[in-house]
Amino acid sequence: MDMQAIKEEIRLELTGDVLDLELSDASLTKIVNKSLREIQRYIDTVALETVPFSKCIDVSKLKQKVSAVIGVRRSEGYMVESDAENSTAVMDPMYASQWQMLSGLGNLHNMTNYAYNYASWNTVLQIKNTTSTDLAFHFDKISNKLYINISSNLPESITIMYIPRFDDVSQITSDFWIDNLVRLAVANSKIAVGRVRSKFKQSNALWSLDGDTLLQEGTTELAALREKLEASSQLVYGID
Repeated sequence: MDMQAIKEEIRLELTGDVLDLELSDASLTKIVNKSLREIQRYIDTVALETVPFSKCIDVSKLKQKVSAVIGVRRSEGYMVESDAENSTAVMDPMYASQWQMLSGLGNLHNMTNYAYNYASWNTVLQIKNTTSTDLAFHFDKISNKLYINISSNLPESITIMYIPRFDDVSQITSDFWIDNLVRLAVANSKIAVGRVRSKFKQSNALWSLDGDTLLQEGTTELAALREKLEASSQLVYGID
């Protein structure tokens, strides 16, 4: 949903396409951008991007701006190969042991020593992970740098899970967040129009403007929407 579509929806809500709206097109743009800035802190849409591994990654070079990093993952598993037919990946002994149990021919050649070596290697990894947590990371938002700790087996690439930062309403594709953004923009517009219409009071007039009513309506809707967003916000992502 682009900026023009949101402004048209605001006009429809406030005028019913019958009345004239006191706010200019530029003022509506400012209100929508203000609403986008406020709702940005609540958006929890996750994007994934795989990049070459480095202990310090400049996230400003990713496809989208980063609001918060929520996790990093190895992009390749233990046995993953790009060419399955010509794969030279090492067989996981725990995976191979099923053939030992099902085989009626006895133990596989050198399988016992292989399993013992694997158990020892796995114990060493556990000790390493105790002193140096694998894939622990820190995101420095000021410098846009992501620092990743690897305890063993440096990967060629890493997958970053992050919350994008949206600087334009057209970047938001989630129907849920589009709906909440429009509701927030409508409530802010009602408050602005209500203040305009209630600036001057008419006495002994045959008619009166609905400025006070619109102002109260917008304030109530805005408070309810903010309460809903704060109650459902993902605090595990941290507040930046």
